[in-house]
Amino acid sequence: MDFKDYYKVLGVEKTASADEIKKAFRKLVRKYHPDVSKEADAGARMAELNEANAVLSDPEKRAAYDSLGAQAQRGGGGGGGGGGGFRPPPNWDAGFEFSGADAGAGMGAGEYSDFFEQLFGRSARQRSHGHAGSAPAAQRGEDHHAKIELDILDAYHGSERTITLRGAHLDASGHVVPNERSLQVKIPKGVREGQLIRLVGQGSPGSGGAAAGNLFLEVRFAPHPRWRAEGRDIYQTLPLAPWEAALGASIEVELPTGTVEVTVPAHSRAGRKLRLKGRGIPASPPSDLPGDLYLELTIAQPSADTDSARAAYAALAKAFPTFNPRAVGAQP
Repeated sequence: MDFKDYYKVLGVEKTASADEIKKAFRKLVRKYHPDVSKEADAGARMAELNEANAVLSDPEKRAAYDSLGAQAQRGGGGGGGGGGGFRPPPNWDAGFEFSGADAGAGMGAGEYSDFFEQLFGRSARQRSHGHAGSAPAAQRGEDHHAKIELDILDAYHGSERTITLRGAHLDASGHVVPNERSLQVKIPKGVREGQLIRLVGQGSPGSGGAAAGNLFLEVRFAPHPRWRAEGRDIYQTLPLAPWEAALGASIEVELPTGTVEVTVPAHSRAGRKLRLKGRGIPASPPSDLPGDLYLELTIAQPSADTDSARAAYAALAKAFPTFNPRAVGAQP
C-alpha cells in the first residue's frame, strides 16, 4: 500500500487554506463528475477526489493526516512508490480527537481506498447528530471520539491517567491550528482492546440548553516486549533450553499478575501452548469470565563458543546418529 498524497490529488499546497481546498475540489468535480465528464477514468478520479476532500476539509482529520505524513517522510515510506510500500505505525492516531460526521459521509462503501480505511475506517460513533436545513432550537452536542494507548498491565489493575488529546480548528484565515486538552480518566480493571470508555459531557457543547455530547475513548494496547492480547486472552513466549523441552522442567515465569511456577511437560516442542486458565485479562461487566494466558514455547539453542560446548554438541550428535531434522514428517 502506498502513501496517498491528498494534497497532490487536489492540486494544492500543504499550506492551503480551507477556502483554497474547497475551490480546488469544486473545480475538479466539474471536470471529473461522471454525469458530465468524458474522461475514461472519471469514476475512479471522482472517488479519489471525494476521499482527499473528506480528509483535507476536516481540520481534525487533516491535522492527524499531516502528522502521519511527517512520520512517513522521516521513515522514508511517504513517497508512495518503492521501499515495499507504506504501513501506518501501530496506534499512529492514538491521542487524536475527532468530532462530527463519519469521515466518509456521502461516499459509497466501495469508494474508500485501503489507505483511507486503515487510517480512519468507519465508526458508528462518528455519525453526525446534525440535520439538514435549519437547526432546532435545542440540539444535543456532537459526540467526540479518540483512541488512547494503554499498557496491558492497566487492564489487570486499573489505573487513573491524565491523557492529552490533540484536535484542530480553523483560524480566521482558514488555516488549521492544532489545539490540545488534558483530561483525567479512570481506566477500569478488566478493560480490553477495542473497548470504549465513555466520558459523559466531554463532546461538543449542545445548543439551546441541550446536553453536550460525549467523548468515547477507544482502548488500544501499546506493543509490549513480553505480552500480547487477543480479546481477553494473553499470549507470552516462553523460551526453553533443549534439555528442558526434552526432559521436562519446573520453571518460574513472570506473568502480569506476578511470578508463578509452571510445569513444562517432557517431550515439549516449539510451538506448543501451555494454557494457564483465568490468568488473562480479568472479567468486567458484561463479561463474567476472565481470559486465559497462553505460554507459547520456543527452543533456545546454546552457542557453541567454547571447547566444552563444542564437545557437548559433538556428544549429542553421537547420541542421535539416525536423527535427521530435514526428514519428511520431522517436527521442529
